[in-house]
Amino acid sequence: MRFGALLLVPTLALVLTACTEDPPSAKDAAAALATAIAEGDFEGVTFTQANIDVAAHRDAVLEPLAEVEHTVTLADVEVVAEGDDKGKAATATLAYSWEVTDAAPWTYETTVDLALQEPAKGEDGPARWAVAWEPDVLVPGLADGDRLAVTRVRAERGQILGGDGAPVVEPRPVHRIGVDKMNLDPARQDAVAREVAAAVGIDVEAYAQKVAGAGDKAFVEAIVVRQDDTAGIDVASVQAVDGASVIPGTLDLAPTRTFARAILGRVGDATAEAVEESEGKVVAGDTVGLSGLQRQYDVQLRGNPGITVSIVGDGSAGEDTGEDTDLDGEPDPVENVTDVFTVDPVAGVPLATTLRTDMQVAAESVLAGVPSASAIVAIEPSTGNVLAAASGPGGDGTSTATTGKYAPGSTFKVASALAMLRTGLTPESVVSCTPTLSVDGREFQNVPGYPTSALGEVPFRTAFANSCNTAMISQRDAVTQQALHDAAADLGLGVESELGAPAFFGSVPASAEGTEHAASIIGQGKVEASPLGMATLAASVAHGARVSPVLVRPEVTAAADETPTPSSLTADEAATLLSLMRSVVTDGSAVALKTLPGDVAAKTGTAQYGDGSQAHAWMIAIQGDLAVAVFVETGDSGSGTAGPLMQAFLDAPNTGE
Repeated sequence: MRFGALLLVPTLALVLTACTEDPPSAKDAAAALATAIAEGDFEGVTFTQANIDVAAHRDAVLEPLAEVEHTVTLADVEVVAEGDDKGKAATATLAYSWEVTDAAPWTYETTVDLALQEPAKGEDGPARWAVAWEPDVLVPGLADGDRLAVTRVRAERGQILGGDGAPVVEPRPVHRIGVDKMNLDPARQDAVAREVAAAVGIDVEAYAQKVAGAGDKAFVEAIVVRQDDTAGIDVASVQAVDGASVIPGTLDLAPTRTFARAILGRVGDATAEAVEESEGKVVAGDTVGLSGLQRQYDVQLRGNPGITVSIVGDGSAGEDTGEDTDLDGEPDPVENVTDVFTVDPVAGVPLATTLRTDMQVAAESVLAGVPSASAIVAIEPSTGNVLAAASGPGGDGTSTATTGKYAPGSTFKVASALAMLRTGLTPESVVSCTPTLSVDGREFQNVPGYPTSALGEVPFRTAFANSCNTAMISQRDAVTQQALHDAAADLGLGVESELGAPAFFGSVPASAEGTEHAASIIGQGKVEASPLGMATLAASVAHGARVSPVLVRPEVTAAADETPTPSSLTADEAATLLSLMRSVVTDGSAVALKTLPGDVAAKTGTAQYGDGSQAHAWMIAIQGDLAVAVFVETGDSGSGTAGPLMQAFLDAPNTGE
């Protein structure tokens, strides 16, 4: 808006020229002047000077504040009460308020003289109050030829912190690679642009057009790479391109190129959309969060910019020192700058996360060679802190770890087992593990390679340890779908938490019958979970009570929209589940983890998807005060695909016990 201020005085300009018996009061005339200054329309306001364009002067001086909300009000009027000018002269005080920052408005007062003028000879009508216009009516200290300048000072952006309180994202050395048009022959710009784009692996045609459309003196960035990890780009070869520019600099970055990238997000120059959405708080050239936590908590992280409003005058010629002279050899004018309002920038507030840098790096290293979408989530059961939330490169930049939606397969049997324990089943109860089981015409079978030694009438512990599908489904009449839903919720699956970041916590239908209910028992059908959700389930078992995972600890935590239903999980139930999961390692499908230190407990999972020829591979594990979920979207089996990844992660330095 152009000076669309909130006006606190009535528009009285017309009153000044109306034909009335009595002249308007000095107060009315001064109030009309305040309105005119606020709106920029001086029609009807009389001035003592002839041929003066006050509107143009006002617009030129206040142009840097054109988009700023403001008010101009009449504070006081004093009419001369004695002497020759008694009743014919007045001084008005105008009060200005500019909302230049959120921190504090810029407020000040100016004075202006008014004189009561009689009608010119031969004119009819009353006397009129005329304004003696001076530049300092707009801003105190403003003189002829002066203008205002507004300087915006960026605030220092708040850091994203790891669980140890140390910055995760901080300035790190980078190379800015591109084309500097100011130092390049225009005839060669297109060829150089294409050569640079090809060298760094970006769209050649798009970059060439970007260079062509930039200003004559612009540096057109092609890519930014870390100095310690150039992502395979040969910077030396780019530097050898005649006309290419490689500029060293710094950029706020995480410890590695992939470090929690989908979660932390990135920062960059404010987009037009970000500027518009900010309602004036962000301007072009500002650095803002563009994705992930950087965007979600941008207001907290970016702080408040500093503002300085200055009066800039033409000044006078300085001493002839032989420097800064114009073409005639005369010293250049030296601008006089007087600061009239200053608000210092307020640094952004750091954002604390629970991520452990070493553990996150270890998780991402383990997943680096996995071709399909994959994830590792590690939670500290005693606190609920998410220590690692890594998504593999096959996820195309999405946070598979926290927002993925997949059938959890047999890892869900931990929840199913809890529901069965509540019917009176015990780890030593005998159940029937048959090779196949038919439910309403659909045949369910065990995972390929299921050990024949664990078939037949076996203890529930044995069926659980080897992940017998048919034994679990055989309990379908004793365990309702609602009981499955409740058991899962008691372990944290499908329960929202104040994670502090976007997440999918899981979904378990409360009602299902027939084959759908049977499929739910083994973690398929309409049961869905994220790696975060399954790590939460494991953490609840380890903790002996439902865990609410936390990834971000913002400056102010918003109240939850609703309070989750209390968990009915007991310490004895959790201890039994932990014992069953320990059997999976000692005598079942996760025996490969037996060599790890500590009493590791686990559960494998394989969930067919699509036409049934492909499978999700899962494993959850508990090692001391650490609960982990490993997921691979397309794998062979939980034990064969997810198992080695789990073992590598728990065996990494500083990860396991």
